[in-house]
Amino acid sequence: MIVNKAYKFCLYPNKEQQILINKTFGCSRFVFNHFLAKWDNAYKETGKGLT
Repeated sequence: MIVNKAYKFCLYPNKEQQILINKTFGCSRFVFNHFLAKWDNAYKETGKGLT
């Protein structure tokens, strides 16, 4: 028998923490999109994606 458990957390960051969270997400999104574009270009040129 498989039992799945879940936990919920509520975060209440202050203004300084919220700014840091937003910067972190922004950087992560930039890096993801950068390498997604590299993968897409490699796939278009060679028919294979990056590993």
